[in-house]
Amino acid sequence: MARSASNPLQLPKELTYRQGRDCLLRLRPLVTGHADALVVVDASAVKVFDSAALAVLLACRRAAQEAGKQLIVEGLPKGLQSMAALYGVDGLLMPAPVPDAAATAQQG
Repeated sequence: MARSASNPLQLPKELTYRQGRDCLLRLRPLVTGHADALVVVDASAVKVFDSAALAVLLACRRAAQEAGKQLIVEGLPKGLQSMAALYGVDGLLMPAPVPDAAATAQQG
């Protein structure tokens, strides 16, 4: 069943090498069959993770791109954000921060 941006795809509470393959096999068709061009993945439930979580998210991003879609990850836990930054892939998974309108006005 295709989902929309108002109904994001959910990551499990635990996403380590043990769950990685099954999670990817479940998510990939949901990403490619997504109803919208923007695919939102909600990672806020993830509490236990390792680098396999990043591998799953990057594979989903690749599948989204191949299907002509964009994948955005929301609610990424701080530890996983740090790991993504360490590996240099944080910009691939998270949207760029929106500049504060007040700060932008003061600069201009």
